[in-house]
Parts: sequence; structure tokens; C-alpha cells
Amino acid sequence: MIDRHKHLLTPLPQGPVFKRLLDYAKPHWKWLTIAMILLIGGTGAELIGPILIKIFIDDFLTPRVFEFQPLLLLGAGYLFLHFSAAIMNYSQLLLFQKIALKIIQKLRIDIFAKVEKLGLSFFDQFPTGGLVSRITNDTEQVKELYVSVMATFIQNIVFLVGVFIAMFYLNPQLALFCLVLLPMILTIMHLYRKFSSKYYAEMSEKLSELNARLNESIQGMTIIQLFRQERRMNREFQEINEGHHQAWYKSMKLDGLLLRPAVDFISIIALVLVLTFFGITSLNNPVEIGVLYAFVNYLDRFFEPVNQIMQRLSIFQQAMISAGRVFRLMDHDELAPQKQGTNEPIVSQGDIEFRNVTFSYDGKQDVLKNISFKVNKGETLALVGHTGSGKSSIINLLMRFYSIEQGEILIDGQPIESYTNKELREKIGLVMQDPFLFVGDVKHNIRLFDDTMTEAKVKEAAEFVHADSFISKLPKGYDHPVGERGSTFSSGQRQLLSFARTMAKAPKILVLDEATASVDTETETEIQLALEKMRKGRTTIAIAHRLSTIKNADHILVLHQGQVVEQGNHKELLKQKGLYEKMYLLQQGAEKLEESPSN
Repeated sequence: MIDRHKHLLTPLPQGPVFKRLLDYAKPHWKWLTIAMILLIGGTGAELIGPILIKIFIDDFLTPRVFEFQPLLLLGAGYLFLHFSAAIMNYSQLLLFQKIALKIIQKLRIDIFAKVEKLGLSFFDQFPTGGLVSRITNDTEQVKELYVSVMATFIQNIVFLVGVFIAMFYLNPQLALFCLVLLPMILTIMHLYRKFSSKYYAEMSEKLSELNARLNESIQGMTIIQLFRQERRMNREFQEINEGHHQAWYKSMKLDGLLLRPAVDFISIIALVLVLTFFGITSLNNPVEIGVLYAFVNYLDRFFEPVNQIMQRLSIFQQAMISAGRVFRLMDHDELAPQKQGTNEPIVSQGDIEFRNVTFSYDGKQDVLKNISFKVNKGETLALVGHTGSGKSSIINLLMRFYSIEQGEILIDGQPIESYTNKELREKIGLVMQDPFLFVGDVKHNIRLFDDTMTEAKVKEAAEFVHADSFISKLPKGYDHPVGERGSTFSSGQRQLLSFARTMAKAPKILVLDEATASVDTETETEIQLALEKMRKGRTTIAIAHRLSTIKNADHILVLHQGQVVEQGNHKELLKQKGLYEKMYLLQQGAEKLEESPSN
């Protein structure tokens, strides 16, 4: 990962992260208020129960007074409180979790929308598996914060406050002694947060590395098996997995030390304190058994929510680290180039001009150096050159996938920055060397999310590029299913579908990036026929390795190390006896060698 992306690995401070998470809850404040009221009501009902038992012990059981009506009311009141608490706690828990799921749904939509707006320069350098991990694993951890942590924290904090109120009602002096426990518990929480944040950050990064390696390995499985690299890939995967395991192990040791055992130790101290207090008090004054029962009961009820909070503190820490990683990505400002200015020109002719364009991907090494050319409506410009000469970079700039640093790109005499993305994407049709097909059916891939496109237009586009001949032979025709990346189709069939997809938009400008490089000779003939029809009346820019496919281009640019070293049509370039002629003769020799019969 390059330097400008390293900040994405740096954890955000937890204070601002928590505030942003709470901001996602603001639109649901009405339902949150109802849930809080139910929570307080259910907690209050639970806390009054021990007081009723204390009244029963001290006022009825100890003096052996068993009046039927008061006891009936006391018992009915206790049962009513118990059932009321159960109903209110169930309702508030359901509401909290429903709100939490809506919040996390909004968060996932927001981060995915942000990823879609990021420029290709970001995707060039940031591993795909790391992005998938942030959108799926990290948001899943944040979901746990809302679903199982925040509701539990709120419920148990309210419960703890209620416990202390009840303790002060029973015995203010002893309740004050018990307040000493709070600083001890808060100290344990602080220490846990301090150390666990480091371990969980390391765990999240290792998980991202695991996802990145998995994504890379699955996509490159053909190469791995071809070159018998299974052992090496397995060994590297084990190393990353071991790092993830070690980070988990550190956090587990911390959990084992500072969570339940530490709280249990404090609870023992509290029980000893209470029993000692009542023991000393009994030397001089009688002790009310009901008060002793209620206090011990409240102590038990006090430490149960503390234990629940401490156990969920690990989930809280993981969620905060994950949320920080999500917000880091959402705050990243490496956006795709956008429209500038107030004018909204339209592409009517498709004339293209590059004026002294210089460009670099990393800001250090220029891949294009002072490129200038012009191509008018109906003309075809071909770009040729060795790998790394800058052909694809010209296409990337014309599609405005990247911003130019020096020079100008004009379409119909207007700077490319003045056009909206919608206008550029609708008026420029791009066909890549390796066409990408989506899971769905043939019709869906030609229409490509444009539900307004009629089936007649879909078929017309397919017929125009000679794709209808193979589509009609499929078992389900245009409704035939397409697997991931169109793996069940040949490379030529995938390319014809991408042509149909492009022509369905009727673009003013046609950009062909090695469109015939990976297809067989028979399919190439069909594609060349389609190209002839597609180029009529359109501005066409074509990248080609096979120079025989661009003989009829109106103008050819020969690129070398980011510079235009030769230009002209096919015949003019051959007469110059330069780089183009060498490339052409080499390819002619190779083709003749391929065509010669084997001995």
C-alpha cells in the first residue's frame, strides 16, 4: 500500500468514533425514547421486587403475622411486577435491536456509496480483500455494538443506578461504603480499554490481510495450480493466519485477566464488607433479616450487570476499532474526478483533442509526456506501442477515470472537466480487452441496469454486433443465465456481449481497448464486421497490439515510454521505417510462421 493510503491503517480516537456512531441513532430518537421508557420501567419493576420480599420477611414472617388480605396484595404485587418487568424488558430489547439493525443497514449503504465514489487511483493500490473486510466484517462488528452492547450497557447502567437508589433507601451508611467499589471497577475498565485497543486493531488488520490473500488466491487459482504454487501460497496463508491467531491469543489473555476474574474478586470484597458491617452492627443492635437479605440480593444484582458490561467490553472494543476503520475509509478523500464549473455542455459531435497532456499515477514518474493529438467525428485514431508505452493511460484520462495534471483534454471544444459524469458515460462507449459480465442473464448484461431499455432494443443491439447468432442458440436465449464474470461463455462470446452492451447506448465516441486481443480468428472476423458498422459516424479511438487490425485507421500514434514518437496512417508509417515498421514486420513474420505447415 502506497504512502497516501497508510493513514487508513491508523486507528481513529475512540471519542469521535463513538460520537459519530451515536449520530446514526439520531433519526430514531422517538423509538429510542419509547425503548428507554420501557427499559426504566422494566428495571424499576425488577428492583422493587427485593423490597417487597424485605417487607414480607420483616413485617410478616419474623413477627409471625399472617393476615390474608395484606399477604395476598403483597404476593399479587410481586407477581405483577415480575410479569410487567418481563414484558417491558422484552419490548425494549426488541425495539433496541430493531433500531440497531436499521442503523447498521444505513452505515453499510453509506460506506458502499463512498467506495463507489472513490477514484480508480485508490483501487489501483488498495487490496480488494481489505475493502471487502471493511464493508462486511467491520460493519458486522459495529452491528454487534448496537445489537448486543449498547442496549446492554444502557440497561445495566440504569439497573446499577436503581440498585444504589434502593441501597440508599435501605441503609445510606452502608450504601456509601459500597460506592468505593465504583472507582475500582472503572479502573479495570480503563486498563482493559487501553491494552485491548492495540490487540483488536492488530486483529482487524490481520483479518483484512487474510481476506486480501483469499481474494487474490481464488481469482488466481488457475495460475497457482498451473505453476504448482499451492504449497507456497498455503505457507504464506498460514503465516498471516498465525499472526491473526497470536493477536486473538493476546486479547484472550487480557480478557481472562481483567474481565470476570477481576470483577469476581471485587464482588467478594463487597460481600465481606457487607457481612462485616452487619456483624459489627449486631453486637450492639438487632439486625433486620429482611434488610440483610435485600442488601445481599442487591449486591448480587449489582455485580451481575457489571459482569455483563465487562464481558461485552471486549465486543465494544472490537466494534470501536472496526468503526474507526470504517470511518477512515468513509473520510478518505481520493474521490473520482468530478465536473467543474457551472456550464453543462453536451457531447454532440464527439471531436476529441489532447493538448500537451502530461500524467503520472504516483506523482513521481510520468507515464504520459506532452501528448497532443486531434480526432474528429467519424475518424478512427489508433494507438500502438509496446507494453507500458502509455496507451491505456490515454484511455483512462479520456474516460476521466483520473484527473490530468498538465495540459488539456477537449471534447467538442469544451474542457473534459466541464462535462458531467452522466454525460461522459452515456456518450463514450468503452470496450475492454477483458469484458466483465455480471451474474444474471444475457438480457440483463446487455441492458446493464437500464430498466427502461426495451427487449426489442436489446435484441437490436445484439444483432448489430452479430451476437444474436450465438445467443439464439442458447437454451434460454436472451434469458440464459450468466455465471460469475461470464465464466461459462467463451472469450469471444463475452466480447460480443460487451459490444452489444456498448452499442445499446448508441455512444458518440467509441473507445476500444484491445477489443480483439483475446478472441479467436473466426470471432474476430465477426467483430471486425461489427466494428466497421460501429465506427461509421462515430469518433473512434482504438488500442491494438495486432497492427493488421488498424490498417484502415485514419491516423495512428506510435507511443514509446509515454511519448509520441511517430504518427501518420499505415502507409506513411511504413515509409518512415521506424518503430512502427519494426513492430509490423515482426508481427507479419510471426503470423507467417504460425500459418506455415508443421514438419
